[in-house]
Amino acid sequence: MTQRSLRLRAGWFVAIALLIALLCAWLLLGRERSPIQTDLLAMLPATERNPLAEVAAQRLAHANGDRVMLLVANADDDHAKAAARELGQVLAKDGVFASVTAELPPFDLQQLVTPYLAHRFALLTDADRQTLEQPGYDPQQALAQRINEPFVTGVGTHLQDDPFGWLQHWLEQQPWSRSPLLPEDNLLTAHRDDGSYVLVTATLNGSSYDDAIQRRALSALNQAETAIEHDHPGTHMLRTGALFYAASARSDAERDVHRVGLISTLGIALLLLAVFRSPWPLLLAFLSTAIGIVAATTVSVLVFGQIYLLTLVFGAALLGEAVDYSIQYLTARANAGEAWEPRGGLRQVRPALLLALGTSLLGYALLGLVPFPALRQMACFAMVGMVAACLSVFFLLPALLPRPAKPLSAASVRLALFLQRAITSFVSGWHGKVLALLTLLLAVPGWWQLHHDDDVHLLISPPAQLVAQEKQIRDITGVGNGTQFYLVQGDNEDQVLQREEALEKRLQAMTDAQHLQGWLGLAGMVPSLQRQQANQALLAPLFAQPDRMRQWLHGAGFRDADIDRFIQAWPGTPLVLRDWLKTAVATPFRYLWMGDNGQHGAASLVLPQGDASGDLLKQAAKDLPGVTLVDKAAGVSDLFGRYRRYASIWLLAAILLIVPVFGWRYGWRSMPRVLAPPVLGIGFTLAALGYLHHPLTLFHWMALMLVLGVGANYAVFLREGEPYVAHRPGAMYASVLLSAITALLSFGLLAWSSMPALRDFGLTLLLGIGFTALLVPASVPARNPSS
Repeated sequence: MTQRSLRLRAGWFVAIALLIALLCAWLLLGRERSPIQTDLLAMLPATERNPLAEVAAQRLAHANGDRVMLLVANADDDHAKAAARELGQVLAKDGVFASVTAELPPFDLQQLVTPYLAHRFALLTDADRQTLEQPGYDPQQALAQRINEPFVTGVGTHLQDDPFGWLQHWLEQQPWSRSPLLPEDNLLTAHRDDGSYVLVTATLNGSSYDDAIQRRALSALNQAETAIEHDHPGTHMLRTGALFYAASARSDAERDVHRVGLISTLGIALLLLAVFRSPWPLLLAFLSTAIGIVAATTVSVLVFGQIYLLTLVFGAALLGEAVDYSIQYLTARANAGEAWEPRGGLRQVRPALLLALGTSLLGYALLGLVPFPALRQMACFAMVGMVAACLSVFFLLPALLPRPAKPLSAASVRLALFLQRAITSFVSGWHGKVLALLTLLLAVPGWWQLHHDDDVHLLISPPAQLVAQEKQIRDITGVGNGTQFYLVQGDNEDQVLQREEALEKRLQAMTDAQHLQGWLGLAGMVPSLQRQQANQALLAPLFAQPDRMRQWLHGAGFRDADIDRFIQAWPGTPLVLRDWLKTAVATPFRYLWMGDNGQHGAASLVLPQGDASGDLLKQAAKDLPGVTLVDKAAGVSDLFGRYRRYASIWLLAAILLIVPVFGWRYGWRSMPRVLAPPVLGIGFTLAALGYLHHPLTLFHWMALMLVLGVGANYAVFLREGEPYVAHRPGAMYASVLLSAITALLSFGLLAWSSMPALRDFGLTLLLGIGFTALLVPASVPARNPSS
């Protein structure tokens, strides 16, 4: 292959790389919506065997995803309300919000009562049913008690429409009656010991996970908050919503990308300059890596349609591994001296690079088998990046490096030679065996202390301030978080409501025992037709003799016209769910109905309120037909646990797959020596994690697979390169250490990431790569370093 053909190949490679770079720029910047995905739920895998349960989980999670809840607080009631009005007016002027609700339109609370009057005889509370079922029920006493009840300030029925109070009692159990928020001066207000809280809600004109929407909305909210705090001293604002969590996650990820990218770039640059003593190798190494990262980003967005924050931060760390391929070629050039010839150098490093690439791809391919969207994308990103970086060494660097280079710095070679000889001498003699035995004995207590934690909440770490504000808002407003819910299914809507009623009976028992604050379900607002018919049957004896009913009401002081209207209203009509869902009252609760398509039956959601344990909630659904507790967090945690248990098998499988490759390349007698460094590195890493009392997660095991791949690379580089540097002992190990340090500067920095999952990843790689790099000299026979 001539120099001209090398340049021609490099030209074609550069042209393709530029096209990929332009496509990458358009995918990231040239479209209306950014492909960067900040929705953490989108990264989670499907966990429910029932497809409808998975749909319900996603639907519930995003039911209020684009809504922002704000509480304006002040010790003075008038100041709190004035500040809330001002906040609503300011936000309503900004186009980033599709709607803002602060002041309610004037309405009569009687509007919440009127739709139920036609169905009043079918709506009874459990307490009224139990009272009516008693043989000694006295209607006249019930009338007297109703007449003497205190005046109702909230949602109440007129006495002449509900003389026995049955409908009034039922309305008092409805969600809008139980809410701590009451309409005052056309504002939803709650009162606590420390002052008044006024609710303001806003709906975004777009997605909470859209970067542009996030920035505009946060800017508008911050400016409005500053204004009301200035105009109304003593006012402060509580906020919650997906917007704030998404923006926080994006900010943390960007900080991680900048920190990891900047520190690793500067560290790698200084290392390469110190070792190669020239800026040209530095630029070429970064060019090769940049090509890999751009290609990986492009393919990831094309394949998945989006790119997760987790992948972006991981991509910044990929710099340390992608640069290994160019380092090996640059090292071969530096060690060749005046005898350097680009094509000969390429032939020299090709076997090592291909073998190293194969082992790395194997580790990432196993990572891609996990049914977890974020991990699959990380695997795709890494595999494409590795291949592109390796191809750049084959097609680009030979044309750009035709001349000899300065040898590696003498200091780095001397240090590497000292470490290599020390480690080799330790493992080659009897004292090496004693040392190995002592090391294994020291590792045993660490292994013994290993334990696991599969909680999905370890994946994310939301800011404590946001979590505290959400909890405070939930306590003040009574709005639940909806992370756990029951999916109730049946052949038709009435069967669903009947099954809800059976569930709610158990939930009521949990509420009475103070294990639960309450629940939200449709059957509490629209009883099943079976229940309504049973209610009417309980009242039927009272209306069987109209004259007797007239006598009771007349004796209680009711007018004849009102008595006639009440008696003529009997038995009324049943309240039908499909009709109720069309009313204005049902608007906030429509998301609880999953629909009735006839073919697959009907389904609804019931939301428990409070912090009951998952075991108690499961117990409530036990043996109830059609009722399933859906807990997305618990489901993902179970999935993590299952695949974490599989991960050790995958790791063993990866080792077994490498065995025949190394046996074919190095011979079966030498194979254990070459494979020992990464395997021992994994063992010592597990021992260190045990001593640190660090609970193992799926991410630790995924990182150990990468330790295997990277560690195998180092063994291959050293074993393949040693014969070519016999004239300069230690030079090859210097390049391996250089590769290891660059990996530690990138992957290792993830140990300080704001994302717990990446911290696990980074810490494991930091330990694993460090141990493996120190053990790598054992892969070469003792005579080689001194030859």
